[in-house]
Amino acid sequence: MRKVLYTLAATMALAACQKDKVEMPDFEVQTASLTYKAGDTVRFTFKGNPDNITFFSGEPGHNYEFRKRTSAANDLRVEFSTLVRSGLIYPNLQLMVSNNFNGKATIADVEAATWTDLSDRATFSTGADNTPSGVISLKEFTRPLKDSALIYVAFRYTDYKKPEGQNLWAIRTFSATNVSDEGIVTPLAVMSTGGWQAVDFKNPVRTWTITSAQLLLSNSSATVADNEDWVISKGFNPWQMVPDVGTALKNISTVLDGYSYAFKKPGTYKVVFDASAVRYNGEKRLTREITLTITP
Repeated sequence: MRKVLYTLAATMALAACQKDKVEMPDFEVQTASLTYKAGDTVRFTFKGNPDNITFFSGEPGHNYEFRKRTSAANDLRVEFSTLVRSGLIYPNLQLMVSNNFNGKATIADVEAATWTDLSDRATFSTGADNTPSGVISLKEFTRPLKDSALIYVAFRYTDYKKPEGQNLWAIRTFSATNVSDEGIVTPLAVMSTGGWQAVDFKNPVRTWTITSAQLLLSNSSATVADNEDWVISKGFNPWQMVPDVGTALKNISTVLDGYSYAFKKPGTYKVVFDASAVRYNGEKRLTREITLTITP
């Protein structure tokens, strides 16, 4: 009798497992045509009802094959705005860039690095507040991905003892972004997240003041001695990139018979729908692809 009960229990357990088995979702997609004009509405008609559907249009930033990509050859770009005032105004603030600085805020470590002066690529204030620098590309400083080399940006202030006193310089805004060949923008930092460090070379009485709102080196009187001060950002990874993303169309609580979308630009797009069935004991997923030609 006990053997019979054990057999019955095992049979019931096996039946329960088979009942709870996650099935591959039943899902198909079709369109009325494979060619549309830019701006036209494309209607994707669905067959089946998977638990979840995610749509990848195939446009930049929305490619299914790049959904796990976290690095790419980018153009690292920086821009900032400045203010100068007081004393004899002259170009005594420099934009410096290094791809071999070790990140340590000491005079010895700054001097050991190779720095390139890119001041001639930026516009600096001559008295007006929030003077925009323009966008400065740092792509030439990108080293191979295997090197794991970061790029550092610094502002170098120099001034000397003179009757007019020394200038005030303020960096009002700052941003660093990576831009991929497809035009995907990956934000890296703004003023408050720049990881700034000050390094005093001369005259410790006057140094950079770092806040989340700005970088400031105040003006001084005619009696103040020669000065040199650097303020250096954290290192930026020029290969860093945000993965491509899809648009979630439905979850298990909804039913969807189709989706409409308009492509703004001509081109050939591999559209992918990622469908899944999800249960407590696992999931099954499949993709459906349609290649569309979008004409002008």
